[in-house]
Amino acid sequence: MSGVRVRFAPSPTGPLHIGGARSALFNWLFARNQGGTFIVRIEDTDLERSSRESEENILAALRWLGLDWDEGIEVGGPHGPYRQTERLPIYQRYARQLLESGWAYRCYCTEEELAAEREALLARGEMPRYSGRCRHLCEEDRRRLEAEGRRPVLRFAVPSGETITVQDLVRGEVSFDVDGIGDFIIVKSDGIPTYNFAVVVDDHTMGITHVIRAEEHLSNTPRQILLYRAFGWPVPQFAHVSLILGQDRTKMSKRHGATSIEQYREMGYLPEALVNFLALLGWSPGGEEEIFTLEELKRQFSLERVAKNPAVFDLDKLNWLNGHYIRQSPLERITDLAIPFLQKAGYISGEVTPEQYQWLKQLVAAVRDYLTNLSGITRHVDIFFAPEVEPEDEEARAVLAGEQVPRVLAALAEKIRSADGLNEETARSMLKKLPKELGLGARKVYLPIRVALTGRTHGPELYQVIPLLGKEKVLARLARAG
Repeated sequence: MSGVRVRFAPSPTGPLHIGGARSALFNWLFARNQGGTFIVRIEDTDLERSSRESEENILAALRWLGLDWDEGIEVGGPHGPYRQTERLPIYQRYARQLLESGWAYRCYCTEEELAAEREALLARGEMPRYSGRCRHLCEEDRRRLEAEGRRPVLRFAVPSGETITVQDLVRGEVSFDVDGIGDFIIVKSDGIPTYNFAVVVDDHTMGITHVIRAEEHLSNTPRQILLYRAFGWPVPQFAHVSLILGQDRTKMSKRHGATSIEQYREMGYLPEALVNFLALLGWSPGGEEEIFTLEELKRQFSLERVAKNPAVFDLDKLNWLNGHYIRQSPLERITDLAIPFLQKAGYISGEVTPEQYQWLKQLVAAVRDYLTNLSGITRHVDIFFAPEVEPEDEEARAVLAGEQVPRVLAALAEKIRSADGLNEETARSMLKKLPKELGLGARKVYLPIRVALTGRTHGPELYQVIPLLGKEKVLARLARAG
């Protein structure tokens, strides 16, 4: 293993979102490309919103995507525990260190006092920030305020007149004026550490070398660098990945459609399609190729090719990729994944028998070229379960009105009746002979047969449709349409 150590540290306040999944993937790919270590830890200090259910959902989604981790939650390792609420004594120890060294102080200001301070700064046209009024309290002041029942927070004493410069591996050089930050809280009055403090302690004690995360965390970086400096710790390298936008170029949200990995899984997207798609959201390969396995992504991935510009979530592209993987996957796998959707639609019930399974495999083979996700299969297979079909539109009705139609349907019915068995081979053979025997063009033969059997002018190959429907249904539909 190389010295590279990266982490994915989600907050378990909901399912794993597209943005979080992309961050996890980029960290995983970088670790695998560099022969490094990928760590997963849980940032659950938002006690009101965090839940074990969300944690389990996130971990299950990572596993489903194929992103294994070398160290961390449920895996263990030398730097645990890997859940922040189990690390409180560690944070307390480092908070005391900052307090004793003068880098932190107790602040007793109430919410009302802070709100008034913010309003006064805004009224003067200044950036709202904490003024540092509690920074120089004497022991007597502190005792008086505590006697009033005030519980202090711990604030970091931000030095004045400094510029923090970050050499970001994606965004290049980014500078921050610390005077606009104000003394920020590192431990809340209930003893729970804030994000910026906990993340620095965790990243240092876990030996993190590269912090690869979403662009929205860029504004946290100067606070974190100040903490690293106060402790005298080496600063990891930062790489802030661009935002993901919807098609309207606004930040992706629920109004753009499904936003969580779980939703895409439930709609019948394949994990390899999502991984391939997520990798291309903000990273570009060297050439024109767009289809990548995880192994290929591991070999090619580099932070140098991660774009600064926002990535646009293109659902059409995801659908195209998913359709490709549906067609490339073993038929048994796609059949197994399709069965729950057919059961939910009421097309099949009870346990699937071996005979039924063989028929379902044929069904999936017939329609999978049309699928962009597996939930969509129900729109393509209703013709095989319906007792009878009607022409779907005027075009289909016009096809059946052709003068040659009764002769065509009667000729096929005769062949079907005399056939010993119906499979794709026999169906293909009888269909091939019909145009010549009837002295008609292929379109005048096959289109009426298609509409008679399916009600539609487009769809699966007729040699697949006929054995799937079976002799009885085919004859009934031909008779009804003729």
